[in-house]
Amino acid sequence: MKLSRISPLTGRYNTMDLPLTPDTYDAGVAAWRAGLLIQLAFPMLSPDLREFVKTGITPEEWAAAFPTEDAAPGETVTFGKVTT
Repeated sequence: MKLSRISPLTGRYNTMDLPLTPDTYDAGVAAWRAGLLIQLAFPMLSPDLREFVKTGITPEEWAAAFPTEDAAPGETVTFGKVTT
């Protein structure tokens, strides 16, 4: 299912494709808003996708806003994953 959010970092309207049905998404959001940790409400989503659900921030925006020392020149570390 496609989910769109506005990023608080860039103000951009971002859309990501989540491996969820609308019913699964609705149930997860309801559980999360009721106090369940988002990791438990959406265990089938990667940390990147959970961050997007929660904040609207894409992995690329996160990496640009919060670079880490773990990344070598030309690499980016996003939620613990190194990419080139």
